[in-house]
Amino acid sequence: MAKLVECVPNFSEGRRPEVISEICNAITSVEGVSLLDHEMDPDHNRAVVTFVCHPDLAVEAAFRGYQKAAELIDMQTHQGEHPRMGACDVCPFIPLSDLSIEDAVELANKLAKRVGEELQIPVYLYEDAASTPKRRNLAKVRTGQYEGIRDNIEIDPARKPDYGPAKMNLKSGSTAIGVRFPLVAFNVYLDTNKKWIADKVADAVRSLRGGYRFVKALGFEIKERDQVQISMNLVNYTKTPIFRVFETIKSEAARYGVNVTSSEIIGLVPNGAILDVAEWYLRLENFSKEQVLEEKLASAGGTAAAVDDFYSEVASSSPAPGGGSVAASAGALGAALSAMVCRLTVGKKKYASVKDELSNIRDQADGLLAELKQLVETDKEAFDKVMEAFALPKSTDEENVQRDTAIEAANKGAAEVPLTVMKKSLEVLSLSKTVAAKGNENSITDAGVSALMARAAVEGAGYNVRINLTSIEDKKFASNMKTEVSALLSQTEKLAEEVKQLVEAKL
Repeated sequence: MAKLVECVPNFSEGRRPEVISEICNAITSVEGVSLLDHEMDPDHNRAVVTFVCHPDLAVEAAFRGYQKAAELIDMQTHQGEHPRMGACDVCPFIPLSDLSIEDAVELANKLAKRVGEELQIPVYLYEDAASTPKRRNLAKVRTGQYEGIRDNIEIDPARKPDYGPAKMNLKSGSTAIGVRFPLVAFNVYLDTNKKWIADKVADAVRSLRGGYRFVKALGFEIKERDQVQISMNLVNYTKTPIFRVFETIKSEAARYGVNVTSSEIIGLVPNGAILDVAEWYLRLENFSKEQVLEEKLASAGGTAAAVDDFYSEVASSSPAPGGGSVAASAGALGAALSAMVCRLTVGKKKYASVKDELSNIRDQADGLLAELKQLVETDKEAFDKVMEAFALPKSTDEENVQRDTAIEAANKGAAEVPLTVMKKSLEVLSLSKTVAAKGNENSITDAGVSALMARAAVEGAGYNVRINLTSIEDKKFASNMKTEVSALLSQTEKLAEEVKQLVEAKL
């Protein structure tokens, strides 16, 4: 899968479409950048722009957005409801595919350095890119807004920026650049114009006031609508879903005799966040995103190609991906089959007595599937590290020592990855036993194949552990790992035979 990063710069301009158009044009002037969305809010006087691209293009594209905003937006005259500190107020990077948090943090630092040095704008790093825990929370970074930072940046050491001058750029202000999980910008409107009610309701869901851990919320008066609004950022929708926040707002508003009239999502929203809402409100049983037509179509196109690529890579003359990755892939397929049988069981009247148990197994299998899919890549990366260690220079005694140390560490890592595959695949095998015993009998052969794939994964990964141990100088490490491998293989053989008997008895 190609590397991909999302970037969501917020600009302090929501009333002049021509300005945001020029900023968007500047961003997309970098070939290969795709503009996904841009939204303007005149009351907040703010625009949210979303683009995606390969990480190599992201810093240049974001910088051009900053550059154009610095040219066209004057913070000395800016007014709006939303808290703000600069022309480009905030710019988060969100890793999407084949990109780690660490990679995204590197992008944030590169952009921050350029903005600070070339545009002379004070830059604060936040969230996962924060240089200090006190700056993780954007609200803390933006305390006092443009005016407060302007008045204190030169005299308060706590206001010293991470990059750029310790002096406010009067026209462009300051900015925050960070790395974060995909958030949901979610607003709820109430049928009142009393802002104090909006403040009370916002406090009820807001993390800093004892509300939900992953919710940032403020109350606003929207004069144009003669209503108030609860404006929120849900910073981790998987841990605090939209429906839970919405229901709490309805309940809190009712205490003051106020109703919710509508809600809105600003910018883009992850598909999973909306599917969670649908599943909860419709009380869907045993629902999964694979039942969504567009998801199925996407997987039919993208996933098939990715699988073909994997097969082709394995078949090529390249030594990686090799047996370790294939073993992890077998374990992942075993987990997928167990999850499938659970989904074909839960919700059926005949199997009502095992609904809760198999629902739990389904969730465990889904988790193991994700872990083993990642281990397919991790095993390849471990091999690459061994090759990199062998390629280190060895011209001097010191270089030889460093090289030998790196090779030993890389070989240990290359043995530890398939050991993890063994452990995870044994967990899959254990789940398949319960699925074979209690799952839908029409899918008994699927449970059987799940167990066979898991067994192959354990034994195949075991081969890879053992071959890597032959290159390790640390005899105690190697001995301990051999003992662990033997124990895992013994458990696997016993468990696989038990599953086979269960399957054979039902055929």
